[in-house]
Amino acid sequence: MSEALDRLWATIVARKGADPATSYTAKLLAAGVPKAAQKMGEEAVEAVVAAVGEDEKALVAESADLLYHLLVLWAARGIDPGEVWDELARREGTSGLAEKAARKEK
Repeated sequence: MSEALDRLWATIVARKGADPATSYTAKLLAAGVPKAAQKMGEEAVEAVVAAVGEDEKALVAESADLLYHLLVLWAARGIDPGEVWDELARREGTSGLAEKAARKEK
């Protein structure tokens, strides 16, 4: 699984600065963070609708779209996936309830 995400990330990074007329990814990146965030939000809603509608094939497709758009948003903000993986590793072994309570204390 991570190999596919690694390849997708490499493709997205390679599109930074490319001609927006030749690449959807380049077009999103050229439009900036607000557009990338908007697209990620739209895909998140579409994934939720597919899940609630109990359409597994649609949920798989929308999940792929959501992951792609999340990676584009990270690229637009200059966030490397390794930062997210490190945060997940930091939380590993911590109860979700305890982690959420700790965020409220801050």
